[in-house]
Amino acid sequence: MRKLIIGVLLVLLLAGGAVYTGLANPLVEMQVKGALVESGIGEKRAACMAERMVDRLTIGQLWKLRQGMVPQEGEPEEGFGLGELVKRLRRVNDGEAVAVLTTSAGLCAVGLG
Repeated sequence: MRKLIIGVLLVLLLAGGAVYTGLANPLVEMQVKGALVESGIGEKRAACMAERMVDRLTIGQLWKLRQGMVPQEGEPEEGFGLGELVKRLRRVNDGEAVAVLTTSAGLCAVGLG
């Protein structure tokens, strides 16, 4: 039992180290890109945005963005306008995460990202 606990703690420590040092960034970036593509953003723009977002936000902030943007009961799944987007971004309640998302979208749209 003691060896199992030590093994679990070691795995958690290594995983935390990988995230902290950036070794997990490619995996996280793939997940963010996939979520952006799912939401209707093109592959190229999503890749640009994901790279910027992973560099500037924590895993917790990325998770908050993902959860805040998921449609709740009665909300459209796709094809929604700016008003619906703003409503969902307000749910995130993290100004830095919203700022990084919106500036990444803008910069990547004009090719500066």
